[in-house]
Amino acid sequence: MSSQFAHEALLYAGDQAFLEGALPFVREGLDAGEPTLLVLTAPKLDRVKGELNGDGGAVFFADMADVGANPARIIPAWRRFVDAFGGDGSPVRGIGEPIFQGRTPDELVECQRHEALLNLAFAEDSSFRLLCPYDTDALDDAVIDEAVRSHPVVLEDGIKRESGAYRGLPAFSAPFGDPLPAPPASVQELQFDAGTLKSLRQLLTTRAADAGLDASRANDLVLAVNEVATNSIRHGGGSGLLRIWMGTRWLVCEIEDSGSIDDPLAGREQPRGEQHNGRGLWIANQLCDLVQVRTQAAQTVVRLHLRRA
Repeated sequence: MSSQFAHEALLYAGDQAFLEGALPFVREGLDAGEPTLLVLTAPKLDRVKGELNGDGGAVFFADMADVGANPARIIPAWRRFVDAFGGDGSPVRGIGEPIFQGRTPDELVECQRHEALLNLAFAEDSSFRLLCPYDTDALDDAVIDEAVRSHPVVLEDGIKRESGAYRGLPAFSAPFGDPLPAPPASVQELQFDAGTLKSLRQLLTTRAADAGLDASRANDLVLAVNEVATNSIRHGGGSGLLRIWMGTRWLVCEIEDSGSIDDPLAGREQPRGEQHNGRGLWIANQLCDLVQVRTQAAQTVVRLHLRRA
C-alpha cells in the first residue's frame, strides 16, 4: 500500500480510451476486494456498468451532476466514502471526473481548486487511491496543463509517471487570492454591520423575487448570505460590503470584508462537534450552486451563485 494518498490524473482521448484507462483500475479493485466509488457523468456510469455486466461487487456509483453540481461538495462526498469503508485503514479507491465539457468558466476554476485541495484533504489517508480522468479531446490544453500541476501522478496510454509539474502541498495550502471577474456595472451595493443585517435580508428577499426564485430557493439565498455576512461581522472587522447582481443564468451575491481565511479547506469539510469556525461557509456551500472564496492579507471576498428559475 502507498504511504500517502494516491492521487492520479488519467489523460484519455474519447470514450473508448476512457474505458481502457478506467476499467483496469476498477477491476483491480474488484480483484483485491477494495470498495470502489465512481463519481462520473451519467453516460460514463452507464458505459462502465455495461462493461462490468453485473460483476459490480463492491463498486458504488454516483452522478457527478448531482454530487458535484457545486464543486465544494465533492470532497465531503469522498470523505464520507473513505470514512465508511477505509476508516480502519482498509484500502479503498475511486474515480472522480469533476471537470468535463460543459462546465461554466466559474465552475471550472472551482473544480480546479477542488482538485488541488484533494491533496490536502486526504494527505494522511494512505489507504485511498483516486483516479481523475481528463478528456484531452474535449478539454482545452490549459485545463490539461493544470491537471498535471494538481496531480502528483499521471497515467496516459497505459503508462504511469510522476508529474514533474506537480506543485505540492505547500502551494495548495497558501491563501487563494486569484482575482474574480469584475462585477457588472449594474451591481447593487449595501454596506452592513450588526445593526443592518435585517436590511440586508430584506434586500436579498426582494432581489430573489426579482430573479424568479421560488420561496424555498429565496430562503436558501437569504440564509447563506446571512451566514457569510455574520462571519464578516465576527471575524472580518465588524462590517462588510454586499454586492448583488443578476446575470442571465445566476443571481450572484458577493460579500467583501477586511478579514482573512487561513484554512484553504474552509467550507469544503464538514465542521465537527462543537467546532464553530467554518460553519458559515459550509452552510453556504450546502445551499448555493457555487461559492467562490478569495482571500488576501486584509481582504476576503465570498461570491455566492444561485441559478435563476
